[in-house]
Amino acid sequence: MMEDRTNEGLEALSRRGLLGRAGAVAVGSAALAGFGAASASAAAPAAGAAGAAGPNAAAGADAQHTAPGFPPVSIKPGDVRYDSLLRGDNFRYVGQPDEVRVVTSTQDVVRAVADAVRTGKRIAARSGGHCFENFTADPGVKILLDLSMMDAVGYDPVMRAFSVQAGARVGEVYEALFKGWGVTIPAGGCPDMGAGGHFVGGGYGPLSRRYGSVVDHLYAVEVVVAGADGAVRTVIATREPGDPHHDLWWAHTGGGGGNFGIVTRFWFRSPGAVGDDPAKLLPPVPGEMLFWLVEWPFDASMTEAEFSTIVRNFGVWHEQNSAPGAPGTGLYAVLNVGNQASGKFYLAVQADASLPNIGTLLQGLIDAVRAGTTVQPYVNQGAVFPWLHMTTWPGDGEGGDKVTRRYKIKAAYLKKSFDDAQLSAIYAGLTDPNGTAGSGILLIGYGGQVQAAAPTATALAQRSVVMKAVFETTWLSELEDAARLQWVREFYRGVYAATGGVPVPTDVNDGSYINYPDTDLADPAWNTSGVPWHELYYQGNYARLQQVKAKWDPHNVFRHGLSVELPA
Repeated sequence: MMEDRTNEGLEALSRRGLLGRAGAVAVGSAALAGFGAASASAAAPAAGAAGAAGPNAAAGADAQHTAPGFPPVSIKPGDVRYDSLLRGDNFRYVGQPDEVRVVTSTQDVVRAVADAVRTGKRIAARSGGHCFENFTADPGVKILLDLSMMDAVGYDPVMRAFSVQAGARVGEVYEALFKGWGVTIPAGGCPDMGAGGHFVGGGYGPLSRRYGSVVDHLYAVEVVVAGADGAVRTVIATREPGDPHHDLWWAHTGGGGGNFGIVTRFWFRSPGAVGDDPAKLLPPVPGEMLFWLVEWPFDASMTEAEFSTIVRNFGVWHEQNSAPGAPGTGLYAVLNVGNQASGKFYLAVQADASLPNIGTLLQGLIDAVRAGTTVQPYVNQGAVFPWLHMTTWPGDGEGGDKVTRRYKIKAAYLKKSFDDAQLSAIYAGLTDPNGTAGSGILLIGYGGQVQAAAPTATALAQRSVVMKAVFETTWLSELEDAARLQWVREFYRGVYAATGGVPVPTDVNDGSYINYPDTDLADPAWNTSGVPWHELYYQGNYARLQQVKAKWDPHNVFRHGLSVELPA
């Protein structure tokens, strides 16, 4: 039984190579790189309050939170610090701003946005910098806000919710919630990414099948906006139906960053949570996490039939085990299949080790994935880790790692397993000799409690899916850019050949995830489906997002390569 093996050592496993890839990209990357922030507060105004920049512009006694001894800083060309701040995590993109402002308070952000409006300069904000595209490291951005010093996390008794600033890294959020109150949020598994972009795009992670998307627990946002009259102000928007600013809250529950304003604070409280005990307002942390690895050789023994059976089985298991509340939703599984040049692929599973019958559930998943195959895995073992230890163990970047900082990511949602033609295209792409060991596809378990919300309840429209797919390639040198980009683009187009090269919603596909942005979806050279990029990301919610855009950002101050467009 699986219970007898959970404490076996993991000496054979590379924490960096395994949890890095199966944890970083796979668990809800912060794709929109920092158009979100927040601050811890001891007090806050009534829900929905808003006002011009001034004493009431930001909520709470420490709404003007500033890192001790750290003043607002403007870094310009010629400053020794300038070059180090031009790139996010993806080194393919290099910005050229007139200045980088390291902001430390909501009022700093208000002043920066006001300066941008007054001068007509394009502004962008970066928290963790893990955007897959050049939304912040764009030469067109002239004022770049660095929110990394705005990293406070705390409990706000007036809002009866936990507040988080956007510069906080996800690992820091987990640690503060864990140490202070023994609670958590179902966010991503890369502790290095900034909270801001991750949250507003509808972040997810190892606990999402059990507790839903992170935005399902988002109670309120504080946003710096620029009105039709050019005035810049701070608005607090909540999920309360009677809040006059409810639409602005809704837009930040999966509408992506960089569209409506700059979020300077988030508040989290689970729906239906009652009372004033903070320890009961968010999901409880697991005591320990079970981690399990099954690894197969990817060599001549792994025929197309064997390969397709494993991949299909993984999808079918998720079709059958992703209803809200189903026992299998306690398992978070990732099938990471690298190019054949890597010589192997693996199934990685995480779960709360205290779940009833966890060993039986895990064994059932492994047996289901292996059913009908003859190639034996050469690794099939696991261990139990303390929850915080596993959750905050550093990943290795989003697409690449701290060495291979160039990458291209493409993504898709799946309602069920790939069809036969798609499986054949996946095998062909991963056995293509033009691929490298840094190329592959990840299938990531999703669904579960995520499906409990209606597609229109939040801006996150894809609520009936059971998996996410991530197509990735990483490399070291800019000399490889053309070849690596061509490979992953052709791979993706081949898998979606029947629908114009992109995951147009069908009985299998369901569009893509805005936190894994891919500007190719807006390029007719790579999207020949006739279905616009915004339908792939937002589906029926896009028209409402446009109305929010028209109301809160009528002059399109906040924009990037895939930003919500003003209504025609």
